[in-house]
Amino acid sequence: MDSTKKAQANTPITTPSWARTRVPSATPTAVVARRRFPVTVLALTYAASVSFWITTDLRGLIFLADIVAFMTVVLARKRDAAMVALVGYYVGYLWLPVLAGTHRAPPPAVATGAAAGLVALLGVAEWLRLRRQRSDAVARGHAEEALRRTSEERMRVARELHDVVAHNISVINVQANTALHLMDRQPERARTALTTINEVSKQALVELRSVLGVLRQVDDDAPRAPSPSLERLGELAAATSADGFSVNVEQLGAADSLPASIDLAAYRIVQEALTNAVRHSGGSHALVHVEHGEAALIVQVDDDGRNARRASVSGNGIVGMTERAHALGGTLEAGPTIGGGFRVRAWLPLNGASA
Repeated sequence: MDSTKKAQANTPITTPSWARTRVPSATPTAVVARRRFPVTVLALTYAASVSFWITTDLRGLIFLADIVAFMTVVLARKRDAAMVALVGYYVGYLWLPVLAGTHRAPPPAVATGAAAGLVALLGVAEWLRLRRQRSDAVARGHAEEALRRTSEERMRVARELHDVVAHNISVINVQANTALHLMDRQPERARTALTTINEVSKQALVELRSVLGVLRQVDDDAPRAPSPSLERLGELAAATSADGFSVNVEQLGAADSLPASIDLAAYRIVQEALTNAVRHSGGSHALVHVEHGEAALIVQVDDDGRNARRASVSGNGIVGMTERAHALGGTLEAGPTIGGGFRVRAWLPLNGASA
C-alpha cells in the first residue's frame, strides 16, 4: 500500500488536452508584446510555463518563451525584475513540482547545473545589453558628429556668403555714391567709379555662383575667377579704394605656399576689415599689414576712423572674423587704438604652432 502511494506521488499528472494545447500557444502570443510591456510579459510567460511544467507530463521547449522574455527585461534595464525572475525560474521549475507532489526532488547535480545555467543566462543577457548599449552610443556619436559637421559647413557657407556679399555690395555702394556726386562736375571720375561698379558686380556674381555651386554640386561649366588669396590683396585694395578713401598694402617675410584654409581665412579677414572700414569708420585711409612668419601668419588692418560705435555697428563682421581665426586655432583682436582709429589683428598658426 505504501509503495502504491509512493509510485502515485512520483508519477506526473496528465492534464486535459486544453492544457496541452492552449497554454503553449498562448505563451508565444504574449511574447509578441514584450517590447512594450517587458515585465508584464515576463510574469505571464513565467506563470504559464511553470504551470504547464507542473501540471503536465510533457517536456518540450516551453521555457524558450521565458528565455526570450527574460532577455527583453534585461535589455530594457529592468534588473530588479530580472533577478526576481531568476529566483522564480529556479524555484518554479525545480522545487514547485516537488512541493506539488508531481515530481521527485532533483539530484544535487541537476540542481547545481540548473543554477549555473541560470547564472550563465544572466551573463549572456548582460553581455547583449552592454553590446547594444555600446552600439547605441556609437550610433549617437556618429549622428552627433554628422550634425556637428553639418553645422560647421552651414556656418562656413554663411561666412563665405557674408564676406562676398557684404564686401562687394559695400564697394558698389561707395562707388555709386561717388559716381552720383561727381557725375556733373567730374564725369571722368564718375566713369571710373561706374567701371569699378561693373567689375566688382561681375566678381561678386562669380563668387556667389561658385559658393552656391558647391552647395548644389553643379555649375561645373560656370566661369570661375581665381580663388581668393593673399596674392590678390592688390586687387582687393584697388577695388575697395574709393573717392576720399585709400588702401595701402604691405607684406613682410617670404610668402611661401600657405595652406589653402589659412590663405582663404586671411584674405576674408582682410576683406571684412576693409568692408567695415569703408562702411563704418568715417576715415579716409586703411593700411593692410601682412607678416609671414615661420610659426604663424599675422594679418593686421588699421584705419584712421574715429567712429566710437564701430564695435557695436560692425559686430556681426567681427564675430565672423573671430570664428574664422578660432577655427584654425588662431586668435583675433578688434578694437579702437590708443591714437585713434580701429585695428583688426589676426594671428593664424602654421605647422601646429600654439598661441
